[in-house]
Amino acid sequence: MIQLGILLTRKYRLLSVAAILDVFETVNRFYTEQEQEAPFSIKILCTSGMKQEESNGFPGYKPQLIRDQPRQDLIFIPAFTTNDMQKTLAENREYIPWLQQQFRAGSEIASYCTGAFLLGATGLLDGKTATTHIDACPAFASAFPAVKLQPDRIVTGESGLYTSGGATSGFHLMLHLIEQRCGKEIAVRTAKIFAIDMDREQQSYFATFVPTQNHRDELVAMAQQKIAAAYHEAETIEEMIKDVPASRRNIVRRFKQVIGITPIEYLQKTRVEAAKKLLEQTNQQMTEVMLNSGYNDPKAFRKVFRKTVGMTPTSYREKFHGAYRAGKA
Repeated sequence: MIQLGILLTRKYRLLSVAAILDVFETVNRFYTEQEQEAPFSIKILCTSGMKQEESNGFPGYKPQLIRDQPRQDLIFIPAFTTNDMQKTLAENREYIPWLQQQFRAGSEIASYCTGAFLLGATGLLDGKTATTHIDACPAFASAFPAVKLQPDRIVTGESGLYTSGGATSGFHLMLHLIEQRCGKEIAVRTAKIFAIDMDREQQSYFATFVPTQNHRDELVAMAQQKIAAAYHEAETIEEMIKDVPASRRNIVRRFKQVIGITPIEYLQKTRVEAAKKLLEQTNQQMTEVMLNSGYNDPKAFRKVFRKTVGMTPTSYREKFHGAYRAGKA
């Protein structure tokens, strides 16, 4: 029987723990309904400092202390719900040496969405590929520069360490692990139960560009305001920031230092985000969308949109506009 341990971290996202339990309990049920031994022995694991109210809420499971556990075959780190990842990692530091010890003993470790931050903090991912929620990738890359981050990937797996992208990408990770241990047939059956499209290859189209505003650089803030006010006009970045009282070289240097990208990249992301909203929320013709988001060349618009989003503007509208209409009905 495969020993499966699910960490009950501080600031864990309830949805991710519930999803892991639901999926692997379902796989076990496939077997027991056929009077076969369930393949997974599932435990919820916590540290000694967990408050009682934090470790309750999962019927049928009594959280077990990690210090009392033998080697697990597979360990799942759930996603976090936090606005301060550095503080949250500090609150969960007791897991780090235990995860390192478990991995050295032969355990495989999988992280769900932003759970990759705790796995990254162990150092085990250094030099290896990983992914996490697309919107958390800049923070992850900054925190763990030695990890080969692949933001577009849905799932990564290397040397017994697995990561998944945002939210529902965790289901793809679980399907991958189930297929490894139980075979393709069980994985497909699980996918059907949970209505999971098994052919998803990337997560870039789920990204949302939310630029940093809470900084104190007045020059950069002025440049941001200029771009926000004029992105829809077919102007160059030089024209937009010409009134900012600094040389172009100084603006670019400070912008990159504060925001993490150049003004040109910022402008492109702002325009693409505007185009995405128009595609989601309006019935504008594609030419109107292009012009209203600051482009006047259809070929250039499609090229930049596809590079940034991972699909064409038409495909993006087909994927997300229907959901908007349903919400308005």
